[in-house]
Amino acid sequence: MARGAAESTDVHHRLFARWYPRVARSADAKGGAEHRRELLAGLAGRVVEVGAGNGLNFSRYPAEVSEVIAVEPEPRLRRSAEQAATAAPVPVRVVPGRAEALPDGLADLDAAVLSLVLCSIPDVEAAMSELRRVLRPGAEIRFYEHVRSEGTWAARAQRLADLVWPRVSGGCHLSRRSTDAIDRAGFDVVSSRRFRFLGLPHVVGSARLPTT
Repeated sequence: MARGAAESTDVHHRLFARWYPRVARSADAKGGAEHRRELLAGLAGRVVEVGAGNGLNFSRYPAEVSEVIAVEPEPRLRRSAEQAATAAPVPVRVVPGRAEALPDGLADLDAAVLSLVLCSIPDVEAAMSELRRVLRPGAEIRFYEHVRSEGTWAARAQRLADLVWPRVSGGCHLSRRSTDAIDRAGFDVVSSRRFRFLGLPHVVGSARLPTT
C-alpha cells in the first residue's frame, strides 16, 4: 500500500478534532492570527504544511506561493481543511499523511510549515528526516510552536500536565522543547522569536536546509 493511502495514515482523535477548531479560532482572535501571518510572510514556491489541522493558515499564505500541499492525518480535521482550501487565495491540496511518513511523490519543495504540530508528533526525529527528504537544498522551514518553559517550576508543571493532557489534546505535549529537533536535524536556524502567549512560551521563526 502506498505511503500516502488514507487507510495507513489516518490518526483518529475524535474528541480533540471536535473542540480544537473552536479553541483555535478563539486563540486567533486573541493574537494568534498575527503570529500566523508572521509565520507565513515572505514564503514563495511550493510548500508542504505538516499537520495542517482544520486549515487556519490557508487564508494567510502570500500570493507568491504557487502550491500548498497540506498533510493532515485526522479525518475530521482534514475534512475541515478541505473546506478551508476552497476559499484560500493560493492553490491548496489537502492530503492524508503523517509527519513521519509523508506522502509519496513529494520532492524538491521550496519550504515547509510547522504550525503547533511538533508538540504532538510521536516521532519528531523521523518527521525531520522526512522533511529533509522532500525539501530541496536551501529550502526553508517556518515554525510556530509552544515550547517548554525556561523556569524550573513552570517546566515541572508542564511535565506534570503531560501525564494527562496528551490523552485529551490529540497527543499534544506541553513540556517538549519542540524546536530543538530542527537544529538536531541539521537545519540552520535563521531567526527565532520567543514570546509568551495564552500562558505558554511560544517560538516563531525560520531555518534553512544547507545547500551542501
